[in-house]
Amino acid sequence: QVQLVESGGGLVQPGGSLRLSCAASGSIFSIDDMGWYRQNVGKQRELVAAITGSGNTNYVDSVKGRFTISRDNAKNTVYLQMNSLKPEDTAVYYCHAIIRPIPPQLGALDYWGKGTLVTVSS
Repeated sequence: QVQLVESGGGLVQPGGSLRLSCAASGSIFSIDDMGWYRQNVGKQRELVAAITGSGNTNYVDSVKGRFTISRDNAKNTVYLQMNSLKPEDTAVYYCHAIIRPIPPQLGALDYWGKGTLVTVSS
């Protein structure tokens, strides 16, 4: 089965940095778009950053200039480098990917990681 596993979350002080990783594993034919979402208590899950298979990126306005999304296709991994972190960034961060499994006749499917907690606090 195809799975996404996140890592890199933790506690960091305001102004600090953190790097999240998400590795896809299993019977994968190809991976299209990948991205990071976040959700805090009582709030809707929001798209933080996304990256296409060709490397085009998109960010929510609140993280532009502070976060950078990247991917390593050889490792089936997407990263989120988070700098200048603010308390408002506190959330569970979820990895998301559109993946075409083997056999590819099944088509492209949405996959989600279980999430990693990021806490920004003094």
